[in-house]
Amino acid sequence: MSTDATDLLSRARVATRLPAGDLERARRFYAEKLGLEPVDERPGGLLYRCGGSDFAIFRSTGTSSGTFTQMAFEVDDLDAVVAELRRRGVVFEEVDVPGMRTRDGIAEIEGNYPSKGARGERGAWFRDSEGNLLGVGQPVRRSPGPYFR
Repeated sequence: MSTDATDLLSRARVATRLPAGDLERARRFYAEKLGLEPVDERPGGLLYRCGGSDFAIFRSTGTSSGTFTQMAFEVDDLDAVVAELRRRGVVFEEVDVPGMRTRDGIAEIEGNYPSKGARGERGAWFRDSEGNLLGVGQPVRRSPGPYFR
């Protein structure tokens, strides 16, 4: 059986791995703040499933730098998700860097990948209990034509 090297990973599923200094603390954060429960676990690791994708939290003695988005959730209603997460005690980051600034925790981001059919994105960021920087984003869909602007 021959495998085309250019196709080796194009059909593979991608899964995020996030480090945790305290796995039980991380489990509580993801359950209480994000409403997520592991679908499976093993010694030193918790597996979560969201929208058909997996991510794992693993016990680690290392720490996350937290200087970049390590995982993001794409949602249909960013305002509702941010409001609910705030109600649960999640604190959103305020960002002010060239080309992007949050207002009340939410940034309007120009441009997007053409394949997503969006003209931009709205995003918000927060840290989990282990210092991992997580994002929540909502694509801003293109209008269907000049009469729908």
